[in-house]
Amino acid sequence: MRHLLVRGFAILALVHASVGLQAQPKLRIAVIPMGTTHVYWKSVEAGAKSAGKEFGVEIIWKGPIKENDRAQQISIVEQFINEGVSGIALAPLDHAALARPVSSARQKQIPVVIFDSPLDGEAGKDFVSFVGTNNKQGGTVGGMHLSKLLEGKGKVVLLRNAVGAASSMAREDGFLEAMARASGIVVTVNNRYAGATAGEAKTASMNLLDKLKQADGIFCPNESTTFGMLLALRQSNLAGKKRFVGFDTSPPLVEALKNGEIDALVAQDPTRIGFEAVKTLVGSIKAEKVSKRIDTGVELITRENLNDPKIKALLGTP
Repeated sequence: MRHLLVRGFAILALVHASVGLQAQPKLRIAVIPMGTTHVYWKSVEAGAKSAGKEFGVEIIWKGPIKENDRAQQISIVEQFINEGVSGIALAPLDHAALARPVSSARQKQIPVVIFDSPLDGEAGKDFVSFVGTNNKQGGTVGGMHLSKLLEGKGKVVLLRNAVGAASSMAREDGFLEAMARASGIVVTVNNRYAGATAGEAKTASMNLLDKLKQADGIFCPNESTTFGMLLALRQSNLAGKKRFVGFDTSPPLVEALKNGEIDALVAQDPTRIGFEAVKTLVGSIKAEKVSKRIDTGVELITRENLNDPKIKALLGTP
């Protein structure tokens, strides 16, 4: 009888252990981009969801519609803090304005990984890690190529993205430093901002039409500014007549590169950025050692290297 009782208790213990294992909640990771409309962010989302599938965690993708709605992004962060998610991956719209809600998450023991665009604070202390492009290097790469195309002389227009967007600000700084190295280049416009959408960027570009007509070269620091400028150049019959270096690689921009309307695109790896942000966050939650800074790389894409296997893999083209 005693043997049967011991055996029964053992079976019950195994059942309870099994139930306990099954009851362990699945990690819920909130991934919050700057916006949700641009092709770039859809690639980030694909990378994040791929990581979610690989590591067995639930990915909740939610962000502002437009890339200038700081209040909405702050509200989304606060919503996920109140819901008690397992972790947050955030691409801050503003390097300063999002610092407070990230601090609130940390106080609630919710780890945060910053991706794509930097946040004020120290990685490893104020947030887990930063995952993204070396944006200043990206701007420098674009600027050096434009300088090469212009043979170190001419007038250049810079159309900035948005005030407070640390990623594009770093690209703009890198670009201007590259221009300063060429004594024969004059930046005739460096204080105009495009706004959050390609439509706003087109309007801002059309407002610069006199300067664009006089310009030899143009630089834009993200997808929406590049596409908006492209639309303005087309409407003004200037497309293909100005040296033009842009940023990011949506299909319309790659097509414009192929047909000679754009000379080069500085390419990030948004799919990898999304994947690495989630991977790093999951590792942190599981108390694994993670890097404080993960550089996902940058490439300059031109018509000459479009068929390079590395570039084709980055663009996802056969």
